[in-house]
Amino acid sequence: MKPVIAIVGRPNVGKSTLFNRITKSRDAIVADFAGLTRDRHYGDGRHDGREFIVVDTGGFEPDSTSGIVKAMARQARQAVAEADAVIFVVDVRSGLAGQDADIARYLRAAGKKVFLAVNKAEGMSDSPLLAEFHELGIGEPHPVSAAHGQGIRSLLDAVLAGFEPEDEAEPAPEDAPIRLAVAGRPNVGKSTLINTWLGEERLVAFDEPGTTRDAIRIPFERNGRSFELIDTAGLRRKGKVFEAVEKFSVVKTLQAIAGADVVLLLLDATQGVSDQDAHIAGYILDSGRAVVLAVNKWDAIDAYQRELLERSITQRLAFLKFAPVAHISALKRQGLAPLWKAIAEAHASAVKKMSTPVLTRLLQEAVLHQAPKRAGTFRPKLRYAHQGGMKPPVVVIHGNSLEHVTDAYKRYLEGRIRAHFKLVGTPLRIELRSSKNPFRDRGG
Repeated sequence: MKPVIAIVGRPNVGKSTLFNRITKSRDAIVADFAGLTRDRHYGDGRHDGREFIVVDTGGFEPDSTSGIVKAMARQARQAVAEADAVIFVVDVRSGLAGQDADIARYLRAAGKKVFLAVNKAEGMSDSPLLAEFHELGIGEPHPVSAAHGQGIRSLLDAVLAGFEPEDEAEPAPEDAPIRLAVAGRPNVGKSTLINTWLGEERLVAFDEPGTTRDAIRIPFERNGRSFELIDTAGLRRKGKVFEAVEKFSVVKTLQAIAGADVVLLLLDATQGVSDQDAHIAGYILDSGRAVVLAVNKWDAIDAYQRELLERSITQRLAFLKFAPVAHISALKRQGLAPLWKAIAEAHASAVKKMSTPVLTRLLQEAVLHQAPKRAGTFRPKLRYAHQGGMKPPVVVIHGNSLEHVTDAYKRYLEGRIRAHFKLVGTPLRIELRSSKNPFRDRGG
């Protein structure tokens, strides 16, 4: 399971800059509904082949008692609770502040692995200014410059040193259970749907302090096919009774998606498509997971509302246009058979085997039908194709001058491959590999 690293510190020390540097992106998954609105951002990091989840927080004032500052402190404390390790960011140029000491005291009490990143220290790795940060009692200061990328590699080396690298995933046997994650915002009906599948009594919703990040895996069978449900709804087993905690944990959702074969993204027909739905959908796509969209509470809206909702799905989740959409009512057990059919088809597409001769013939037919555009004096030459992976399927195309192939042409090729192999519910990735032209660099 991907480790979780939280970035905390007082305001304006460069936490978000460090987050963007580590995730190599300015895009964050943002929890945008009530109670999760104040600066807790989530992203994926990768360092020396090791993947992890990064959590960025707002300015942390542990003893805040009122207003927006209190809300931000609550978000930071939640991030620390979810984390496997914490990067505590301070600012070498403004020096040690009383607030830094307060945060350090809180982190020591939390009992987490803490790594002290002294930011804005470009060119100051041997500066005596670093010495005062030893007073925090957090350990050795790591001088970094988030803005310039200095010291980041050694910081991540230290943070990730305590985590065992994940074993290389071996291909699962064909009869292995399909790992199915149910994802979605709170109160869209995840617990009701899971309960309906499991045939248990209706789940008892209750609240409890803290969050449990361990993914709950529930085996079950349908029509002779084994599944392993990866829960994100907060299901807990007490004896033989299932209970639900509809506490939304972004971390648990991201980890469940990463560990799944198929993700069922549950939408609420009465609420429409929110920014949070779109963020989760984007993460599913980036993770390369097969996905099925299920619109719950479909029976609760009229024909006009259904039309608006379908238009909203088409527009806001346009990047998942390959995903089948099922209309269900978990409470009334309506639409569940077509939903299972869509899940099975999405999984079959994700593990589809595509032979090299067939892919190459499809490629040549596509080029005959519509050649790629010229780029100056060069026209890309697409020669042959083969499969480069599964979950998601990867098609590798070899040729010359392929760096000039446009995104629009790649989408055209993807459409033809999808149509031939009947791929639904799975991303399809196309990689272009150019052979070196020995005459390209010679003078005329």
